Amino acid sequence: MKKPILLFLSLFMFGFTYGQTVTGKVMDSDNTPLIGVNVLEKGSSNGTITDLDGSYSLDLRDSNATLVFSYTGYINKEVQVEGESNINVFMEEGVILGEVQVVGSRSYGRTATDSPVAIDVIDVADLANQTGKVEINQIMQYAAPSFNATKQSGSDGADHIDPASLRGLGPDQTLVLINGKRRHQSSLVNVFGTRGRGNSGTDLNAIPASAIKRIEVLRDGASAQYGSDAIAGVINIVLKDKTDGISGGLTHGSHITAVGEGFEEEYGDALFNINGTQRVLDPDGDSTFDGNAYKLDLNYGVSLGKKGGYVNLTTEYLTRARTLRPSFSWRKGYGTAAVDQFQFLVNGAFPLSDNTELYAYGGRSDRDTDAFAFSRSAPGPDGDDRAVPSLYPDGFTPRITSNIIDNSMTAGVRHNLDNGWVADFSHSYGKNNFHYFIKGSNNASMGAASPTDFDAGGHGLGMNVTNLEFSKFFDNIANGLNLAFGSEFRAENFTIFAGEEASYATYDTLGIAITNPATQVPFVNEFGQAPPGGSQGFPGYSPSNAVDRVRSNVGFYADAELNANEDFLISAALRYENYSDFGNTINWKLAGRYQILDGLAARASVSTGFRAPSLAQIHYNLLFNNIVAGRSERTLLAANTSTVARAFGIDPLKQEEAFNASAGLTFSSNGFTATLDGYSINVTDRIILTDYFDASGLGVGADAAQFFANGVDTRTTGVDIILNYKTYLNDKNSLSVGVAGNINNTEIESVNAPAGLNEFTFYGPFSQRYLEAAAPAYKFGVNVGFTASKLDVLLNWTQFSEVQLGDFQWVDTPATSQAEVDALNAVAIDTYDPAGTLDISLGYQLTKNFKITLGGNNILNTYPTPQFDGWTDQGGFNDSVQMGSDGAYFFGRIGFQF
Repeated sequence: MKKPILLFLSLFMFGFTYGQTVTGKVMDSDNTPLIGVNVLEKGSSNGTITDLDGSYSLDLRDSNATLVFSYTGYINKEVQVEGESNINVFMEEGVILGEVQVVGSRSYGRTATDSPVAIDVIDVADLANQTGKVEINQIMQYAAPSFNATKQSGSDGADHIDPASLRGLGPDQTLVLINGKRRHQSSLVNVFGTRGRGNSGTDLNAIPASAIKRIEVLRDGASAQYGSDAIAGVINIVLKDKTDGISGGLTHGSHITAVGEGFEEEYGDALFNINGTQRVLDPDGDSTFDGNAYKLDLNYGVSLGKKGGYVNLTTEYLTRARTLRPSFSWRKGYGTAAVDQFQFLVNGAFPLSDNTELYAYGGRSDRDTDAFAFSRSAPGPDGDDRAVPSLYPDGFTPRITSNIIDNSMTAGVRHNLDNGWVADFSHSYGKNNFHYFIKGSNNASMGAASPTDFDAGGHGLGMNVTNLEFSKFFDNIANGLNLAFGSEFRAENFTIFAGEEASYATYDTLGIAITNPATQVPFVNEFGQAPPGGSQGFPGYSPSNAVDRVRSNVGFYADAELNANEDFLISAALRYENYSDFGNTINWKLAGRYQILDGLAARASVSTGFRAPSLAQIHYNLLFNNIVAGRSERTLLAANTSTVARAFGIDPLKQEEAFNASAGLTFSSNGFTATLDGYSINVTDRIILTDYFDASGLGVGADAAQFFANGVDTRTTGVDIILNYKTYLNDKNSLSVGVAGNINNTEIESVNAPAGLNEFTFYGPFSQRYLEAAAPAYKFGVNVGFTASKLDVLLNWTQFSEVQLGDFQWVDTPATSQAEVDALNAVAIDTYDPAGTLDISLGYQLTKNFKITLGGNNILNTYPTPQFDGWTDQGGFNDSVQMGSDGAYFFGRIGFQF
């Protein structure tokens, strides 16, 4: 341990001895600050980007340096430093308005700081390099206060695609854009034991972090501007457009397996995966570290022509081993899934003339994942009938593996018309395909003839979007008026494809799949049991589950932004949409910003919003075995369009509707910025996945049934607080301090159970707690950064509030009355105390071309307060809340640029 400490100290001390800091501001010809301009010390990997005010600061390595300023749609500019400490730059447009608009505005002249709504701008690439986090969700979890995502375990598909959300709403209530264009969603609908239950979201981890220039998070409802899904806000991912050669790096990190003392004494041999021991599912046995991750990322950019054209290419490869954390015999594999992932992405633009630009971007993500399901105990007369004795005499733990492929492509043309209008025509295509493969399992109804690996089928979601938009800035109306209008056509296709027969079928005594229960006799094992069919861990999709559904919608929208004077901005938006499967919707938005004093402004907005039910929520269906009170219960998740749903009084799904209101203050002075924004979001007819109803008398081959329904009305209120301060200690060193926090509360105002259905069975307290705890009551981050000529140090403390969830007793003995609810509330609530994590990283520039970074995340090895009574919903010693269940992570990275 002494050697790393000495290395850190020597690097730290050496960092003060060399270098010069250059600061400045980058603006266009109209004195408008440009956000996200690449500023690079020529011939090195040393660079930065301009912030929200167009400002930059760069510690030079060469007193004779030349700075290169590059920005999409603008002509590159080189400036020799020649001893100057402050260099302001004006950039000229190369062709047309190539830079994407800041999210929340269709004005190309708008910046995030003068927006009438709250916007976070996050430098993802730098954070990935500094923090060692290898996926976007991990980076965003600690960079954006209102963003929440933790890795799940024992949650089937959610183990493989992390559910993420803004402001505690559902994963599907946040719209994701790339370069301002809609991104396709995942085909996965979260079903079992996870946050975002009943929702589909966008898989942010399918986008390589090293391809991203910045992420803009619009923390405000925006359905009137962008359409469905933007109830909680919008995440706009702006891709890299740099043209300065090749850069990349290799990152390696591992989690430590220590979880604390006292478990062995209390639980003894009944416990698995304690402090790196009793790892019966790990072929390498006992281990001090696990979850080993390796990530290689490469980015290459090159100019095309002399008028601002470029192409930028990114590729990433990630391999991460699984983690194993404390659990009992029924959950020996509790931990995070293993991942192998390859990604590439291309972003480019090419001027066709002085007024026309062609742009295109697209890529592919190919991910293989491997997660343990719940364990099956040893077979026997009184044992587990899900295990074939000749295959697994001691029981087994099946693995749910998957192959997840995302493909996307967008191409378009922007043209500056002679009358000053800018036309933008584009088409986007995206598809997610999720294919399950179950391994180390069996179909118990096949006996010894059962295979152990199964193709269980899967699902896919494709999307095509065509958009035509016109915008113009009128500088002769008041202090400027921007008008925009356009139309959008979108088509979606959701599919479920069947797996092999053995993955879903139950077999008779002749080894033939049962299709007629009246005439076929089920297989009986040597213990006189008629075991369940299908692959254990995850049942395959059968031909009867197969779906191939399409829908389309067309939208028309208009918005305006008026700078009434130098102090007052007002904006308005209106959008009409027509969906082929449920009808029309009209939404509106009003927002304003008023400059009270120099540096101090107030802003506010009100809007209506909507989210169309996803095709997955309408058509998803599956027959599976659910374990309730120790026994296997055949359960049907019935499609919303099915006769079973109608028999229970479940209506066809309709849109969710929202009303958003927000108000806040912004302040900026002498390196200090502050924003304070309060919000209220009322959502009616939120779509939920119900609890289980008795279906034994319906003749559908199931004991229980559940459905998607417009089941609850909710209200979410909260406050976002962001404070930042940066100062230059001298011409070599700078210090930055930031505080970012979110206070959030979601309440269910009403449960809208159909007439005749028990409200507690329809959507009981167990499910309600999952919805209300989608975000902690508060999350605050404090970060301190120090930079010298060759050294940078970053410390970050993140504090999470208390979280309460119901445990699995609610599922084993479901409450059907208030008295039963009160009884379970006394014994079946897991309370996770407030807790915090500390991250630290130290970076040192070895040469002009190489940089090394060492650090750790959650270095105090904090876990959610264990509720280790064996009842946690995910089967481990805690649920995946707050900082998650993997513990401390230490990493190293070597970065390069040529």
